[in-house]
Amino acid sequence: MNNDVDPTPSAPQIRLYRPGDGDALFDICMRTAEAGGDARHLYEDQDLMPNIFAAPYAYLEPELTFVLDDGTRAVGYILGTSDTPRFVTEFRERWLPLVAERHPAPVGEPATRDEQMAFLLHWPERMIVPEMADYPAHLHIDLLPEYQGRGYGRLLAYTFFDALAKAGAKRVHLAMVTANTAARAFYDRIGFRELPVADPGVLTFLGRETALTDSERARLG
Repeated sequence: MNNDVDPTPSAPQIRLYRPGDGDALFDICMRTAEAGGDARHLYEDQDLMPNIFAAPYAYLEPELTFVLDDGTRAVGYILGTSDTPRFVTEFRERWLPLVAERHPAPVGEPATRDEQMAFLLHWPERMIVPEMADYPAHLHIDLLPEYQGRGYGRLLAYTFFDALAKAGAKRVHLAMVTANTAARAFYDRIGFRELPVADPGVLTFLGRETALTDSERARLG
């Protein structure tokens, strides 16, 4: 039994995303979008951020979308892509046409949080960072606050890394808000290291190998 996770019979389980998880995916995204905290009061459009950072992955790469299920609903997720340049192309060609009318691009310089997010939605090429060429996969991970710090994030990450390795991606990266020190501590614990980027702005880029170490695989079970 994994000692990092609650040993109760009702302990949440990790599984692949299902279409019925959509509402939970959107809810988790918004309740963790402000440096791990609730962002629902900050945005008028509650679907905008999920349609940038969660839903397109479930739609385009469901085989790499995993959720933490408490027996009633999804309470956390990890999702991403094994090939960022390919994902960017598919985002523009297959995903953006589905949501562009719902979330129109801002006219002029973005002035509100919603407009800033809409700008990102319509600019998927931002995900291609030259310094990340050797780390072609990328990810997003979020858990509701009551499931954080209990080992579930680590197991979600290891599950995802293993799936990436089987898909042929040898390295994975992520971009995080530098001020989110709690997230940085978590990523450090699961083997990420900082990667230099010429002009990262408010972000820090981290990366690691997808191959699990023996101790990581033992935790995964």
